Amino acid sequence: IILDILNIPEPEMSYAFILTSGALLGIVAQAGDLLVSFLKRQAKMKDSGNIIPGHGGLLDRIDALMLVAPVFYVTTIIFLVGG
Repeated sequence: IILDILNIPEPEMSYAFILTSGALLGIVAQAGDLLVSFLKRQAKMKDSGNIIPGHGGLLDRIDALMLVAPVFYVTTIIFLVGG
């Protein structure tokens, strides 16, 4: 709907691209979670903040997204420009 409003043609995504990027982003999300956990252990911190008590802080809620968002952006740009 947004693409129609902005008059942008909808890209045709293949199932291979969708499955591959989904698998890649799943792996990157796990890596982001493990990376933040590693950094917290190195800093000898249990929680990264007090905003969400009992859940490890706000950083634990978005740690996977911090790596997934740039990877998603880059793969999407490569697909749209190179594809």
